[in-house]
Amino acid sequence: MDWKIELIHVPVSDVDRAKEFYVEKLGFNADHDQRVNENLRFVQLTPPGSACSIAIGEGLGATLEPGSLDVIQVVIPDADAVLADLRAKGVECEGIDEQAWGRFITLRDPDGNRWTLQQLPAWSAQ
Repeated sequence: MDWKIELIHVPVSDVDRAKEFYVEKLGFNADHDQRVNENLRFVQLTPPGSACSIAIGEGLGATLEPGSLDVIQVVIPDADAVLADLRAKGVECEGIDEQAWGRFITLRDPDGNRWTLQQLPAWSAQ
């Protein structure tokens, strides 16, 4: 039996600002943006090439405060290229952290939610 992570909620204070950041700056696809009722807005965004999406919105029942999420890690193909692309788009991010288990870039969304981007080491592809 396969288990696949489909959706991760990211708490934000301003849905439109967050959506613009994720779509315009990080290149996520805007899959859905639906206002179900006056208290519920569901926005689903998917990173390029990912099978897992994030959800932002209003009334989603999240208990995390905006900016408190700091545990999302994404695999990227080339840390140098991604860092250059992000900086060209005006995204503030830390430089590449070289480790034996990969090359890492850290960035924060407008609310302060932290993302870690990892280029896997060459030996992991064997």
